[in-house]
Amino acid sequence: MSTQGNPFLHNPHLDGDGFFWPAGQTGILLSHGFTATTAEIRPLAEKLHQKGYTVAAPLLPGHGTSPADLNRVRWQDWVRCGQDTLDRLFDTCERVLVGGESMGGLLALYLASQNPKVAGLLLYAPAIALNMGPADLAKLYLGAPFVTQVPRASLDNGQSWQGYPGLPLKGAIELLAFGKATRAQLSKIHQPLLLFQGRFDTTVAPQAGDIILNGVASTVKTRYWMEKSHHTLTLDVELDEIAARTIEFIEKL
Repeated sequence: MSTQGNPFLHNPHLDGDGFFWPAGQTGILLSHGFTATTAEIRPLAEKLHQKGYTVAAPLLPGHGTSPADLNRVRWQDWVRCGQDTLDRLFDTCERVLVGGESMGGLLALYLASQNPKVAGLLLYAPAIALNMGPADLAKLYLGAPFVTQVPRASLDNGQSWQGYPGLPLKGAIELLAFGKATRAQLSKIHQPLLLFQGRFDTTVAPQAGDIILNGVASTVKTRYWMEKSHHTLTLDVELDEIAARTIEFIEKL
């Protein structure tokens, strides 16, 4: 089922389906974030494809259909889906990088930890630690058995973002579990790593980048703070600079 025309989605007119765009022998897996669709990373994917890279982006399980579906999946389902796309890239490209926005950054980290032949990581506001206090967490865990989803106060870059406007609570608990599982794998990551954080990000905790940079075994690791950007970096005002730095990083590998 296509995401276009789906009444459960904010901006249902956008194309948020999975895609695989063949090009050169460098392949890039890009994953979208929690509640979003591939519309979130499509503008960056287009810029990378124009440079001659093969780019693939799966629509992760529970996304692009209905919030109820997202409350039924486990984080391992996202890993399996990402691995399937990664294997396809391994089959068609000489070298493959993994990347993603928010939860997609978690998926990139986890896949890199399990696949040593991944050539590098591209992380955009990776959601390894969320901006949630003890009271927020208590409400989430207490409410999840009884409340399907809660509305969000606002959506970052809502004019160009596609996904569920509410926050499915059981799905959010899986996101937290995924973050914990990924933190446990950081020491296995040795690949060159590029990380971006938005100065106005209210979703991911500011220390998320430090957790990753201090936890991985990579010797090449670079972080950029984007001074005008919010959480959805791949749709925000500094996308051109982010894309240019991403391409520069890939070409130096």
